[in-house]
Amino acid sequence: KVNKKMIAILDTNIGNLRSVHNAINSLGFENKIITHSDIGDNYTHLIIPGVGSFPSAMQQKNIDFIKEKINEFVDSKRPVLGICLGMQLMSDFGEEGQGAKGFGLIAGKVIKIPNSKNLILPHVGWNTVNFKKKHPIFEGIKNGLDYYFVHSYHFQTTKKENIMGVSHYGIDFTSIVGKDNLIGFQFHPEKSQKNGLKLLENFCSWDGKC
Repeated sequence: KVNKKMIAILDTNIGNLRSVHNAINSLGFENKIITHSDIGDNYTHLIIPGVGSFPSAMQQKNIDFIKEKINEFVDSKRPVLGICLGMQLMSDFGEEGQGAKGFGLIAGKVIKIPNSKNLILPHVGWNTVNFKKKHPIFEGIKNGLDYYFVHSYHFQTTKKENIMGVSHYGIDFTSIVGKDNLIGFQFHPEKSQKNGLKLLENFCSWDGKC
């Protein structure tokens, strides 16, 4: 049984691992960038970061094996965090391009932010996140603070109870999803200064129970 925290940062060829690694390091938690084949019992937490396109992430040759390894980790009830594209991949389906199936961890689909109000896409920059529920991840963090976003698509959940945080950009969209030992941020906590670091710290200290 592992009592010491050991954070795995999953390299799925979808970017920005170094900044997440540096952020976790700065918080004093042991962590390692790993590939899916290294996901094992020696890790207490799993972070799936990502930037870029949903279909290209899901069209990798070994994606079925990656899904299987992630599912094993999720089933073990250990905490899992998806960041940006990593959060979106937790969904059932992403409509970008020709569309692609996601990991199917949290019911819903990823759709484009409507730019009916001449909004500039991608949505880039600081925006407010309003927490919708109590969660151990939000411990000691004020509601309604700003975090750093870069995205054109948003996660439309099937079940309202999976919406943990909401932001507004032309429409209200889900900026934090959660279910059991899973949590996902649409924004980049590692680029969101002290408030983002506090969320990461809370995740790394979390036991996966709500």
